[in-house]
Order: sequence, then structure tokens, then C-alpha cells
Amino acid sequence: MIRTSNIICNVSDVPASWVYEFYCNLTEPLTGQRVNIKSIGNPNDSKPSMFIYFANGYYMWKDFSTGKHGNHVDLVRYMYNISLPEALQLIISDYTEFLKKHPDGFFPNSVVKETPYKVDRIVTRAWNNLDATYWTQFGISSSILEKFNVKAIASYSLVTEDSSKPELNFSKNYLYGYFTAAGYIAKVYQPYNKDFKFIKAQNYIQGTDQLEFVHPNLVICSSLKDAMSLVACGYNIEVVAPDSENTPIKPEVIDIYKKKFQSICTLFDNDRTGIESMNKYKAMYNIPMVHFKAEKDLADSVKAYGLEKTRQMLTPLLKEALKK
Repeated sequence: MIRTSNIICNVSDVPASWVYEFYCNLTEPLTGQRVNIKSIGNPNDSKPSMFIYFANGYYMWKDFSTGKHGNHVDLVRYMYNISLPEALQLIISDYTEFLKKHPDGFFPNSVVKETPYKVDRIVTRAWNNLDATYWTQFGISSSILEKFNVKAIASYSLVTEDSSKPELNFSKNYLYGYFTAAGYIAKVYQPYNKDFKFIKAQNYIQGTDQLEFVHPNLVICSSLKDAMSLVACGYNIEVVAPDSENTPIKPEVIDIYKKKFQSICTLFDNDRTGIESMNKYKAMYNIPMVHFKAEKDLADSVKAYGLEKTRQMLTPLLKEALKK
């Protein structure tokens, strides 16, 4: 029942940011910042004259030393002087090999820097059929979305204090906002943007506003989407999700959870990052983990097997982790 996803068949499955990071040997991941490096086409470039920059939702490049420019596929074509089909195949092949060594998709020892841009001018909209199709595949209903303050977004802007950087405006399908109960944006979620799936607006433990402290068990999930899928499974539990698996919840907050709940466990992604993060919670707070191996994460398991089958597979693991 376990699926593997390390076979890449289409270049659209390869994050554009990874292409730049891999082929240009970047020392930091691309998270919205502009990067200045030496020319890839001029070995005599003494002063870095090539820029990799974020524009209109995509990363592009411009080599002022040679006058060449384009997107990530153009970069590989130019670097190796190969045709478009050859460049596409090379990217797919190299990314497939990379995932065999790093199944979570991250370069070893990489430190993710926050983008200098900040979310501004959010415009929400009514739900539509595309939204319904997207969320229901994970078992998440409109009532659950409303409970967790998830709203559909018509458009949003990214601004920065750096006057040399332009304001960026976005308006497309499948844009969602994770809001606090007070109505402030906590995170923008773009499920089909492989380079910038999440844009963090503020520090916020997702699910905090929904805690009632009336159920005996708390599950710390890897994401709000997973938390909502878990709620959809109908368990007698409460859920939260930190900003990311790599950002442990602070000890003082964990202390509050332990006083309010009989049992707590973690349920993170079925990959190296998720497993390592759950082990950190175990070491730091003595909180047991649920290693659910059906798919990469819980939401994907619901998508693949449905709510009932996912519940059947998950229930014994939850019971074991949450028993006193």
C-alpha cells in the first residue's frame, strides 16, 4: 500500500528553484530573494554579472556578461548547448537521481531564509467549484475550512522595505489564506506553486484558535491541511500544526498542552524531514510519534484511499501513540 514518488515523468514536477540551486551550485535556497553570481557563459567574469531573480511568480535569470536570459529550462539549454527536449530530459533525470539521495527534496545542510517580501493587501473571494474539487479530495469540507479560518483569495500583494524591489501582485486560481480568529493573515497557501507553496505572514501555531481543551488527546500535525484531514476522519481529538516541521513548538507552549490534555503525539510527513522532526519532539518533550507510511502525508493518504480506509490504517497507530 506504500507508494513511491521518486520517479519524475514531467519537468513540471521539478521545482524551478531546484534547477537554479543544482546547476548553478547556489549556496542558499531560493525563497524570493535576488541572487548575484558569476556568469555561467563567461569564464573570465571577474565581477559577478549574472542575476537570478523573482518576477511575476517565477524565477528568471539574466547574464549581463553574455546578454543571455530566460527561465530555468533555458538556463540548462544554454549551459550545455543542447536542444529543448534534451534539456527537459536532463533536468528530469538529474532531479530523479537527486530524490534518490534526498527523498524530502532538500539539499543537505541547507538553511531556508525567509523571503524579504511581506504579504499585503489580501482580497478574499467566494468559494467556487475548483476550490470544492481541490479540498474535498482530502476529505476537507467547507465547514472544516470555516472552522479553521481558511478562506479563498482573489489576489494578494508582496511588498518589501527595499525601494529597489518592485511590489509583486498575484491573482490566480487556487490561492488560499490561513487566517487567525482575529482576521489577520498567517500564511498564504498556493498548492500548485512548487517554488513558493507557502508564504508566511506571521508566527502562528495553526489550530490555536480552534483549541477547546475538551477532548483528551492532542495531535501535533505537520500542516494545517493534514490537521483538517485528521479532523475529517472523525477522531475524538484536537489538532495543531506548527509553522513548519523544522520549527519546534516552544517548551512553554508544550507545557500548557501537557497540562490540558491526557495524551499528545506527533503526526508528521513520511519522509526524512518529518521523521527527524518527530524524533526531536520525542527527545525534547517525550512526545511519541505516529509514523504513518501510507503516503507522504495524511492528506495525500485520504486522497489516495478515502477517509474510511485511511482511518482504518491510522487508528491502531494513534491508539498506540496516545495510550497512557
